[in-house]
Amino acid sequence: MSRIAGRFMELGERGRAAFIPFVTAGDPDFETCASIIEKLPEMGADLIEIGVPFSDPMADGPSIQAASLRALNAGMSVPGVFELVRRFRRADDATPIVLMGYFNPIHAYGIDRFVTDASAAGVDGLITVDLPPEEDAVLRVPASVKGIDVVRLATPTSDEMRLRRIAKEASGFLYYVSVAGVTGTKSFAEADLQNSLRSLKRITQLPCAVGFGIRTAEQAKNVARFADAVVIGSAIVQRIAAAVTSEMPSASVIAETIGFCKMLADSVHAARQISVVG
Repeated sequence: MSRIAGRFMELGERGRAAFIPFVTAGDPDFETCASIIEKLPEMGADLIEIGVPFSDPMADGPSIQAASLRALNAGMSVPGVFELVRRFRRADDATPIVLMGYFNPIHAYGIDRFVTDASAAGVDGLITVDLPPEEDAVLRVPASVKGIDVVRLATPTSDEMRLRRIAKEASGFLYYVSVAGVTGTKSFAEADLQNSLRSLKRITQLPCAVGFGIRTAEQAKNVARFADAVVIGSAIVQRIAAAVTSEMPSASVIAETIGFCKMLADSVHAARQISVVG
């Protein structure tokens, strides 16, 4: 069983949604980012999503675009991303790691080489936002040979026929984009989101994670009541950016970021607790 499937099975048995924080690899620099990632599991992260920096991240809003630029300016590269994962795996062999990014860096690196190196580093899943189901066999097939899940995206504009196409041959989990648009720029209507997930769950048995537009602990808690996982990225990246702008030392950037992540994780994990009075 893959780490992703095992983790969702474990959480399902405990009646709990997963908290999935997102950080951009190498933001604001390698050492600070590595320290943040290494501390995330003890702060409550159930899976970790790591962004592969790219110069033209068209699905991302200003916060993650800026994070990619900071990381690239600090020297982050695809081999650097794998080194982050290898370093994490020295201490943690249980927490699933999912890389999120764009196809251009994968293509430039070489697809077979990419999945081979990703597997060797300890990567469990890939989300490639600009590679639709009709075209993802080029990555999905070699990734599956290496035991890496290719996580597909579903959106509010996906009708039932499209959702069935997305769910077919997907693995790991499905990532439901809660708003149409780029990351971190819009919010969502909770009732609409809940109805959309009901429709999606009639089509697939894969866990359904929700991301885009979730900024606060309260929003995270509300979504965790009906989603299998909550992904939060822009709000975390904004904390890193604010700390860097304030010229905080690295230790303070790390403490600020993981403290915020712990608050989010606690909210997600408390979402389905039932208080008994009497």
